[in-house]
Amino acid sequence: MTTPIARLALAPLMLAALALAGCGNAAKPGAPPSQAPEVGVVTITPQRVRLTSELPGRTAAYRIAEVRPQVGGILLQRLFTEGAEVKAGQALYQIDPASYRAAESGARAQLAAAEAQAANARALAERTQSLLASKVISQQDYDNAQAARRAADANVLVAKAALESARINLTYTRLTAPISGRIGRSAVTEGALLKAVQDDSIATVQQLDPIYVDVTQSSTELLALQRELAAGHLKVDKSAKAAVTLTLEDGSAYEQEGRLELTEVSVDRGTGTVVLRAVFPNPNRELLPGMFVRAHVGEAVAEAALLVPQAGVSRNARGEATVLVVGEGDVVSERVVKTSRVINNQWLVTDGLKGGERVIVEGLQKAKAGITVHAVPAGEKAVARAQG
Repeated sequence: MTTPIARLALAPLMLAALALAGCGNAAKPGAPPSQAPEVGVVTITPQRVRLTSELPGRTAAYRIAEVRPQVGGILLQRLFTEGAEVKAGQALYQIDPASYRAAESGARAQLAAAEAQAANARALAERTQSLLASKVISQQDYDNAQAARRAADANVLVAKAALESARINLTYTRLTAPISGRIGRSAVTEGALLKAVQDDSIATVQQLDPIYVDVTQSSTELLALQRELAAGHLKVDKSAKAAVTLTLEDGSAYEQEGRLELTEVSVDRGTGTVVLRAVFPNPNRELLPGMFVRAHVGEAVAEAALLVPQAGVSRNARGEATVLVVGEGDVVSERVVKTSRVINNQWLVTDGLKGGERVIVEGLQKAKAGITVHAVPAGEKAVARAQG
């Protein structure tokens, strides 16, 4: 319990404390107000965007022809340089033709004999016709003469076919290029014994100009594109869909532009992909069969696309894409958006934003929903930091 004397002793101390408190309260009105954090924003503007897909692929020869002998024999000559360009019909190999030339001569002699027999049979048939009219021979003798004439004519046809076959076999002793293109390595050399229609080819000719590029696209991506087209978000652009460009294995761009030729009608069960085939000019033979490339295939056009820089899009705890939007009074709000694909360094937003809205792309660490910010264009904010 405090005595009166003790209370009198504490009174000066209490007055001093009140005076200090009064001084502190008087200083608050003069303190500088807190400033709103500065953020960089971009204003979303609808724009026409041509959509492309970057797909992996491999090159393939436009035409491939395997050279195989159609007659057997000893190989006498190889008439081409490995790796060179050859023309259709150009001689590639020469098989020993001696036996086939002899067979052709024999077939020609058989034809001559058959023709002589046919001439004799026709003359006999003509005589029997007059003899039958004068009743010198019987009807049976006449019929036999006519049958012999027809048999002789048939023998002539058989002999002509045999001669033609012998000529074809003689022609086959000289193997020619079935198509124009670049020929690869030869599997045989002079002196090799070749068999007729053997299983393994002895050389391969590939046409490289133009050249195919086969790319694969996921069936899920194809379905998503079809749904966007059906919903009216995208429109088919025939000119864009036809054009295809390439990026080579070393990252360089291929100068020639190709055209889409074929979309496979079935999905690969193992990979779940669809094959797209494009045709490219290849005048300098820069593309060779089997090369890995990345193809940029035109798909459709978004007439009023909303693109947001990737720096302005983040993910919440549920994995949803979100952006921070500066609204009226420069107040920040968080917005869940739907993104479909990346175009260069920007997300294509299909839902959750409208044209004219401002999205924060710089200073995100200082902004959160519900606070007031000082918004400046993103580029100006970067310049101000550099000058400061």
